[in-house]
Order: sequence, then structure tokens, then C-alpha cells
Amino acid sequence: MKTDKLIVLATLLLAALYWFATEQIREPLIGDPIGPKAIPRLLTIGLLIAAGLLWLETLAGRKTRAPGTPADNPSPARQPFFILAMVGSTLGYFFLFSWLGYALATALYLYALMAIFNPGKTRANVLTAAGFSLGSYLAFTRLFGAQIPAGLLPF
Repeated sequence: MKTDKLIVLATLLLAALYWFATEQIREPLIGDPIGPKAIPRLLTIGLLIAAGLLWLETLAGRKTRAPGTPADNPSPARQPFFILAMVGSTLGYFFLFSWLGYALATALYLYALMAIFNPGKTRANVLTAAGFSLGSYLAFTRLFGAQIPAGLLPF
């Protein structure tokens, strides 16, 4: 429970620092109609939403959990496994990103992390990883006009 509160505070601090840094970006007089601050502002809003949702989850957990009942944290013996799995997944994502492309590499990376932290819910993990990857790829390429590696996929 204490860890969740620290994560909420750290996320809020990160969002504040990110917002401050975003406001330091100079906007050119001529250029992109959206401007260079649009995506950083969206990321800041995403951080604030994530912090708010975690705070609500922490409050809800406090009401439903009996006093003295431990949270659903992994045992100390399994924590190195989670850390190594996260580091390994991230390194794999880093090395496969250019070859597989954003959508495929991100879907595999998210699925690997979700399978580690949300085991036994394969359908939800696959749908979430694929949906987020495809949705964010389309948003970045079609909506924002960003150039993202397509990799093995034809689009």
C-alpha cells in the first residue's frame, strides 16, 4: 500500500517535471499546425491519468482488503525473476525494434510483460497488447504523421 502511494507521488512529480520541460520548448512561427508541444502534453496528461487511476485503485484496495492482509505483491524470492524478465524483455524490444517494426515489436514486448505480470489471462493480454500497438501505430503515423519503422508488416 505504501509502495502504491510512493508510485503515485513519483508519477505526479514526473508529470510536473515533464510539463515544465514541455513548456520550455520553443514553438516556431512557421511549421507544423499541431506544434512540437502536442505529444509531450498528451504524455503528461497520460501520466496524470495513470497516477489518478492508481490512486483510485489504492483507495478501493484499502476498502476491500481486510486489515492486516498483505497486498498482491510477489514474494521477495520471486522479485529477481520479475526484474530479470523486465530487463530481458526491454533488451529484446530494443534489439528487435528496427527489424520487426514498431507495431510488431511493441505488441510482443507488451505481451511478454503482461504475461509475466498478468499470468493466465492470455486472451486479454493478447488483445490488449495488439490493440494498443496497432492503435498507437495508427495514431502516430496517420494522425500525427510521424515516421515509425514498419518492419515486417506491409503498412
